[in-house]
Amino acid sequence: MQSGSFLDRVKIYVTAGKGGDGCMSFRREKFIEFGGPNGGCGGKGGDVFIQGESNLTTLLELAYNPHIEAQNGEKGGTYNKTGRGGEDKIIRVPLGTLIYKDGQLLGDITEHGQRLLVAQGGAGGRGNQSFKTRNNTCPKMAELGQPGEEVTLILELKVLADLGLVGFPNAGKSTFLTAISSARPKIADYPFTTLNPNLGITMHKGTSFATADIPGIIEGASEGKGLGHQFLKHIERTRVLLHLVDPDGFDGMDAAQSVKVIEQELKQFDQTLSTKPRIIAINKADLPSAAGVYEQLKKKYKKNTVMLMSAATGQGIKQVLDEVVKILSVTPVPTVTLEKPQAALHKVEPIFVIDRDEQGIVHIRGKKIDEFIAMTNFTQPQAVARLRGIFKKIGLEKALLKAGVQDGDALIAGGREFEWNGSLDNEAAQSPEHAGYKRRETKAERLAKRAERRKAKKEQED
Repeated sequence: MQSGSFLDRVKIYVTAGKGGDGCMSFRREKFIEFGGPNGGCGGKGGDVFIQGESNLTTLLELAYNPHIEAQNGEKGGTYNKTGRGGEDKIIRVPLGTLIYKDGQLLGDITEHGQRLLVAQGGAGGRGNQSFKTRNNTCPKMAELGQPGEEVTLILELKVLADLGLVGFPNAGKSTFLTAISSARPKIADYPFTTLNPNLGITMHKGTSFATADIPGIIEGASEGKGLGHQFLKHIERTRVLLHLVDPDGFDGMDAAQSVKVIEQELKQFDQTLSTKPRIIAINKADLPSAAGVYEQLKKKYKKNTVMLMSAATGQGIKQVLDEVVKILSVTPVPTVTLEKPQAALHKVEPIFVIDRDEQGIVHIRGKKIDEFIAMTNFTQPQAVARLRGIFKKIGLEKALLKAGVQDGDALIAGGREFEWNGSLDNEAAQSPEHAGYKRRETKAERLAKRAERRKAKKEQED
């Protein structure tokens, strides 16, 4: 819901930092007989965290800046120097923010400074020093940095308050909040003056608690009528409800009927709301009808605490706060249970999946496959040969042949397009063209070659 400067639900797109590329270099110094590889590893990409901030009350800023990226890691250097790691990105949100990913609840931010990791930065690519072995003392290859995680998150704010003020419009909720705190919500003598939940901090008898003024609820609010239905979810996080009642009733209903309607709306929205501790306060005690309504409701609602007060004159406010502090002292803070998916027993996810589309293009899907390809530098023949060796070890080549892949077939894996070349000559130089996978030319490259041939042909004719 967005109104003015208040927003309680937003979608954001988060990208963690990419790892820095590894360095390929060799030690060459005068009068030093043996050099060798000395390329360092790249730095790790920055992570993305969500952190709770007590001085924030809305998600509006994230709505204006939904695309969030962490810093990339820096490239490795010569002399085995590791690149600098990317700086982490911190997304600050109000307390009471729930984080969802693919419909699953990842976390609940309820404390100031509480952090939740939502996207992990990529690892830095290894430099050629890391690939030095007894059989390969001069590796001419280095890894590219691993891409950072990319996630789409839904952030939903449910106001985190100790005391929630409920009631029909113009029951005096905003006036009461002004009387007990330094909050200054808009106050007027017409319905629906309050368009956003307002928060105030109250200190009474050494106890500090937060109070939320929820916009007026009307009959049918739980079904989407009026403004209240958009804010009923904020009552879920409160510990105690203070139900303010206008002794003159609302919209043709008397006071007793108005209390019953609010009860039904809370119950229909969420059954647990009806179980929360509730104080019924007859406001506007200076009105002639207030005393009679107080006696009537006190007899009818014997299980609830019924009190008489006036937010405008201050009458009875101290007694109401005394009761609030008393109930808060024995009421626990509501928590949200994070549902952890149950791990399936004896279930092994395949490293890769092969399928062919209608155009005959073979698609190879798999998280590890994507990672191997993303970290391979295809301009380095040894790197491509290493990639093919990895694919051989995990059984990908055998699976491709079993799937009926022929020479010249197009393969798509890790966002790249390749052409299968099964006629591998083990004695030939290790180059991308001899590694079993030849990168498919782009349309621009084909047009450029065609233009060169035409130009050469024209020069010969001239």
